[in-house]
Amino acid sequence: MVYLRFVQAELKNNLKRGEIMKKLALLGGAGGIGQPLGLLLKNSLPQGWHLSLYDIAPVTPGVAKDLSHIPTPVSCDGFAGEDPSEALKDADIVLITAGVARKPGMDRADLFKINAGIIKNLIEKVATVCPDAFVGIITNPVNTTVAIAAEVLKKHGVYNKAKLFGVTTLDVIRSKTFIGELKGKNPADLDVTVIGGHSGVTILPLLSQVKGVEFSDEEIASLTHRIQNAGTEVVEAKAGGGSATLSMAEAACRFANAIVKGMNGEDSTLCAYVEGGSPHARFFAQPVKVGPEGVTDVLDYGALSDFEKKTLEEMLETLQGNVSKGEEFVNNQ
Repeated sequence: MVYLRFVQAELKNNLKRGEIMKKLALLGGAGGIGQPLGLLLKNSLPQGWHLSLYDIAPVTPGVAKDLSHIPTPVSCDGFAGEDPSEALKDADIVLITAGVARKPGMDRADLFKINAGIIKNLIEKVATVCPDAFVGIITNPVNTTVAIAAEVLKKHGVYNKAKLFGVTTLDVIRSKTFIGELKGKNPADLDVTVIGGHSGVTILPLLSQVKGVEFSDEEIASLTHRIQNAGTEVVEAKAGGGSATLSMAEAACRFANAIVKGMNGEDSTLCAYVEGGSPHARFFAQPVKVGPEGVTDVLDYGALSDFEKKTLEEMLETLQGNVSKGEEFVNNQ
């Protein structure tokens, strides 16, 4: 405990001197995803990292103060109001969860009008305050909000496709969980690739590639449908009380730590929604390798089964339309 107090004191002193080694800015840090995500990051980021929370809600500095009492060698602070600039200053990673959540009867497209404006405004600040940061977009509809972010960054002349990600890790961890439940396996031992996008039919888990597990045709169809609609499963179960927050926080934490690992020069591969020269759409989720400068390699996702080929073909019009909607939102203004 004495050591941890010493480390935290040193981190605070470094923060005052502007000498923090690495910084993660969490935009939307007081929200339903942001608060549990902040807790997970406080407990998992490596020593020497600083966690900076921002939200429009006035409670945000209090959330950061609350987190700061947890004895880990990660310092944190919080900022509220209309301007996230202080939270973004010197950020190496920016995670954006800000926005409204889905309610029963809504799909991710219904969130577009509100969340599109939120993402545009926040990315405008990223472009001017920390243009070299890794940016992970969590705010739905991810298929569209990532395209908005890219176009805003491009307008500012700072777009680096190697550092912009749509966070689709939730689709991966849901796939692992559901397969584990169905087949009596430890989900932590399963490796599942999920490609496409992060909304309904655009989510395609490659069940044919899961090692050590066999599926019937009926199981593949049923499991694919469940993974694609898992968000709705949570929305309906919460009966108007919100959408997936805790599982999304866990997914975003895993994403962030994979990015940190890559930044440190360690081998890091994850599925993410990126602009990587896919023949299917400008942005496409598939496995990527991450290094200190961002995505170093977009990996081949392998051979598909007939079911997966058909599902991929059927989703592309929707996915491409989602991307175009984001581009048009920025470029028509």
